[in-house]
Amino acid sequence: MRKPVVGVMGGSKAAPKVAAMAERLGELIAGRGWVLLNGGRNRGVMAASARGAKQAGGTVIGILPDSTSSKASPDLDIAIVTGMRDARNLINVLSSDVVIACPGALGTMSEIVLALKHGKRVILLGFDASPQLDKLSKRKQLTQAETPEEAVEQAAEVLCQAADA
Repeated sequence: MRKPVVGVMGGSKAAPKVAAMAERLGELIAGRGWVLLNGGRNRGVMAASARGAKQAGGTVIGILPDSTSSKASPDLDIAIVTGMRDARNLINVLSSDVVIACPGALGTMSEIVLALKHGKRVILLGFDASPQLDKLSKRKQLTQAETPEEAVEQAAEVLCQAADA
């Protein structure tokens, strides 16, 4: 029987408290005999969760965005090199039976959305997605319209700015 695969998603930058939480998460996943899957990098939530799982005797798979394993966490058992950059996020979530999302930025948000879109269960651990959406709103990258006419006017402004650039 196949071991369950738990995807741990989170930022490549992690405050010490978040890193400690991710490391403990890795320990607990390994303690259950589950496989930990993450983005494979040697920093942030990825490195911390891999370290925790490895120290607890678990198996760790990293799905790397790069075309080499030079930035891989040393605690990976299996490094899958994709060369796919952010597109590898789909592999991360589809290969996971359940996803636990720790604090992160837009990459983590994309993993959450992709997991939900594909019917995966997502557990947010200390991660409030609102600030990421607020940042996008403040930069006018994410706006709202009340009517189709307003949406089209906003689109026209964006297209006009793009043509001027």
